[in-house]
Amino acid sequence: MMTPAELVWLLASVAKGDKTAFKRVYEATHGKLYGVVLRILRRQDLAEEVLQEAYVKIWNNAGQFNPGTASPITWMVSIARNRAIDVVRKRGEASIEDEPGALEVASDTPEPLARREMTEDLKRVLECVGRLEPDRQRLVLLAYYNGWSRDQLAEKFETPLSTVKTWLRRSLIEIRECLGLP
Repeated sequence: MMTPAELVWLLASVAKGDKTAFKRVYEATHGKLYGVVLRILRRQDLAEEVLQEAYVKIWNNAGQFNPGTASPITWMVSIARNRAIDVVRKRGEASIEDEPGALEVASDTPEPLARREMTEDLKRVLECVGRLEPDRQRLVLLAYYNGWSRDQLAEKFETPLSTVKTWLRRSLIEIRECLGLP
């Protein structure tokens, strides 16, 4: 799993035209972005098209990414999400107001990932996440699957920031132990 710092570095390389860095960004993020877009559009063909357009925009605008404003994944998800919402509005197939979840960055659960894209490692991680208590599952998924900031999580869970950090740390330790990692 790629860290936000690695993605920042890779996006800086993409801004300089580094195709290898772009390939690594794509490989690290396409599952998440596809899940977000598919959740909004509900059609694989449209989701794939929008995802391609989103990556073109990421390639063209990588130099505009500001790590002080958002995490790399949040920035990329917003590009893909906004493009998907534009397609929904243009097609007039559904009202965004009828789909309040479409306005969120992503869902609280991993359902948007296509089963065929789930690797054995991901299945093991999700199994370990599933062993956490329900609030901790949501916390971990919102933080690491949806890219929510610690501040957003503190607000969502109506909990002090330091408590959220502690919960995340303890949850990650439990997941690591479940996976048998040092």
